Amino acid sequence: MNKYLKNVLNGVKEKNPYETEYLQAVEEVLTSIEPVVKNHPEYERIALLERMIEPERIITFRVPYVNDKGQTVVHKGYRVQFSSLIGPYKGGLRFHPSVNQSIIKFLGFEQIFKNALTGLPIGGAKGGSDFDPKGKSDDEIMRFCQSFMTELQRHIGADVDVPAGDIGVGEREIGYLFGQYKRIKDVYEGGVLTGKGLSYGGSLVRKEATGFGLIYFMKEMLGQNNISLEGKTVTISGAGNVAIYACQKALEYGANVVAMSDSKGCIYDKNGIDLNLIKQIKEVERGRIYEYLKVHPQAEYIECNGTDSPIWEIKTDIALPCATQNEVTLNSAKKLVENGVIAIGEGANMPCVKEATEYFLNNNILVAPAKAANAGGVAISAVEMSQNSMRYYLPFENVDKKLNEIMINIFNSCKLASNEYNLDNNYVAGANIAAFTKLANAMAAQGIV
Repeated sequence: MNKYLKNVLNGVKEKNPYETEYLQAVEEVLTSIEPVVKNHPEYERIALLERMIEPERIITFRVPYVNDKGQTVVHKGYRVQFSSLIGPYKGGLRFHPSVNQSIIKFLGFEQIFKNALTGLPIGGAKGGSDFDPKGKSDDEIMRFCQSFMTELQRHIGADVDVPAGDIGVGEREIGYLFGQYKRIKDVYEGGVLTGKGLSYGGSLVRKEATGFGLIYFMKEMLGQNNISLEGKTVTISGAGNVAIYACQKALEYGANVVAMSDSKGCIYDKNGIDLNLIKQIKEVERGRIYEYLKVHPQAEYIECNGTDSPIWEIKTDIALPCATQNEVTLNSAKKLVENGVIAIGEGANMPCVKEATEYFLNNNILVAPAKAANAGGVAISAVEMSQNSMRYYLPFENVDKKLNEIMINIFNSCKLASNEYNLDNNYVAGANIAAFTKLANAMAAQGIV
């Protein structure tokens, strides 16, 4: 790493010593973009990197609500408006007990690059709260969302900042948030939130977009390396939107998905996952994945008992981590390689620890990085914003075709950047370089702001 990059990295570590997820995300990008920075010594003079890694704005606020027992509970809310270089701030809201400033900053930082790769005019942001929707009644979730939006509404707008969903924030939560925004603002501003229900301005394919997009990217990446998805064994961590619709599209392409998981454990069904049952358990009943065994007792349930998820010990051709950050440890990576994995597709945000990613690349495993492979959701969010502006809604086939085109274009951007700098199909570095180049050009053009 050259002197300028080292100084920037040391500086961000000194200023944010306890924000481990954020520091991990920054280091991964800075390590990848060294060949570009070497060609542009002027970046140091205008402090381009220092400005790019510092959020434009961090908003924190308290979120009180009354639970069903009549008790007042107070949570912490966040919105990190990271970059408006190429468009209004855009990024999801996460409701999960693990949420803190480090996680929201890392997600916001990743979002800048992800959004740049889509080719669409959207900046990067992220937000959320340490509120846990699991086990809460609909009324409790509604009261919390209304309290959260009462503060957030001051900082968002269709041309300012457009939140969407993430972990713990699905169509139900978006509906409550949108209703409160409309109530306070006394205006129908459809483009202020994405991931809305179809009955009030949502887009077809939005629910499926991240999972479908992951498989569209994987199919293109594998095809460019003379590998077919058909007939391959696939394991998918998670059982939310991303995992479910990645599973659906993988099955459509002839893959055999044999394992899925949630935070408590994983199921392994060598006969192939019954996706309709997973949808019933997770989308309708909001239950636990081990309930799969009630219908398919021949399947195996493996409980999580440590930091390494048991799903990565199952022999597979393709592994798709679609749950949460840093779920694939170095030990898990070694087990996957030992068992003959040929490709990793990151459906979650930064699901592999840095050492795991390096281990995959050093062992010639194809890696589809989250910034690129996970971008389908935000891409269709931008399409939803466009439809809201036009007050015209596109058929499913049109939106799905657009998603496929966007994901193929993202892959090509990663491949071109990788080839330009002789990185030998390192799509992780390729994604970082392609996105950084676009952002750096925009930042240099706009002056010192």
